[in-house]
Amino acid sequence: MLILGIETSCDETAAAVVRDGQHVLGDALFSQVTMHAVYGGIVPEVASRAHIEKVLPVVDEALAQAGVGIEAIDAVAVTRGPGLVGALLVGVQVAKALAWSRGLPLVGVNHLEGHLAAVFLGDGEKPRFPHIGLLVSGGHSEILVVEGHGRYRMLGATRDDAAGEAFDKVGKMCGMGYPAGPDIDRLATTGNPKAVTLPRAMKNKGYDMSFSGLKTAVAQHLQGHKPEGQALADLCASFQAALVDQIVDKVERALVEEHLFELVVSGGVAANRGLRAGLAAACARAKATLFAPPPSRCTDNAAMIACAGYHRLIAGERADLSLNATASLPLDPRPSASKSARKGPGVGRS
Repeated sequence: MLILGIETSCDETAAAVVRDGQHVLGDALFSQVTMHAVYGGIVPEVASRAHIEKVLPVVDEALAQAGVGIEAIDAVAVTRGPGLVGALLVGVQVAKALAWSRGLPLVGVNHLEGHLAAVFLGDGEKPRFPHIGLLVSGGHSEILVVEGHGRYRMLGATRDDAAGEAFDKVGKMCGMGYPAGPDIDRLATTGNPKAVTLPRAMKNKGYDMSFSGLKTAVAQHLQGHKPEGQALADLCASFQAALVDQIVDKVERALVEEHLFELVVSGGVAANRGLRAGLAAACARAKATLFAPPPSRCTDNAAMIACAGYHRLIAGERADLSLNATASLPLDPRPSASKSARKGPGVGRS
């Protein structure tokens, strides 16, 4: 089964052709990072307009990479939320138009579910169910028990800032560009993680996380002076260590207390080298196996949406033309809970 995946939840316009939910035949992306860097963050209206301009060329590029035409596609999967509603609407409307015009089955995918599915792309060993899932990105930080494709049990989530958001805000305070996460990660490799004392707000307290206090502590440290050179590297290392320590502590306890031995980390912050090293050490202590997508699959991409969509399609799920974009969309363990996602004939053939 060839799935065309479309992703426009934020500032990446992406399309991919994936066979049987695993083999990526075409994977195209237009990144808007440089467009938003001048503003120090994402401007929703700018993002939406760029998606309108780029989405069809990106779809064409994905098909060309796969060496197939639209007539070879068996179904369309699209991100329906969460994200910037204007950006999401572009992808959803294009996906509905393609599905309707070609008589194809259509399925809406939760963006977070896509991140959790990214590890199932490509060859190699795959995690078994159930396993612990850690989702860390610019907008989300969650720890879950992944019981199967489309079946989740939430353990904990951030009560304020997401991990990626904390990286970007701290980077902005330090005079870095957007996005700041990669720069902080790079500088942290040459810094002393014990040079600056920073809080681990909710370490050893359940599975929920909090990063706003850490961000405030950095702001207070920066009052009256701007660190440069080694002092900046030390601050980056100390900040990253404090953030990673809180996450790793909770994930390790989840593995032990849930009696699970496999961990999947996903989302943009999953590319952070400090986090990966901390999780690898935690898995070694818990005698568990760490699964992480390659960095290119950690950031937003359409292949992960096609993968997640494939598993919903083979379960019989179809969306009709009432499918809509939803800015706030928690992971729903009940695939048939919403009208537009119920089992049925859908848009085209089944």
